[in-house]
Amino acid sequence: MDTRPVNVHEALASFDDVYSPRIVARMNDYDVRIAHTLGEHVWHAHDDTDEFFLVLDGRFDIALRDADGTERTVVLHKGDTFVVPRGTEHKPSSPGGSILMFEPSGTSSTGDRHDGEIPAHVDSTTGRALG
Repeated sequence: MDTRPVNVHEALASFDDVYSPRIVARMNDYDVRIAHTLGEHVWHAHDDTDEFFLVLDGRFDIALRDADGTERTVVLHKGDTFVVPRGTEHKPSSPGGSILMFEPSGTSSTGDRHDGEIPAHVDSTTGRALG
């Protein structure tokens, strides 16, 4: 385990890809990931885990779909946090920004299930190393 501090702003400056999370730390069985956000993600769900978001910069919207098909959108700004409960279908989108996430190691960025094709700008990954 790396015992050096990681500056998330410097880490974000080291890559430009959107929706391509980078792992900046590991804690127990969890990854701390950062990502740039821009445009639409894909509707998806994580069946076995909640998903924590902290907006580092800009705006980040999360559309949520209830089991009955009802949709609502949570709008987050710099400094806001939100947890998507396990099993909840959600679709992130952003006019531009950056986020930090806590997720169990090995969690796919496009969930255990997703609707439709994954857009070309969305990286379906379990997180990438910095650098």
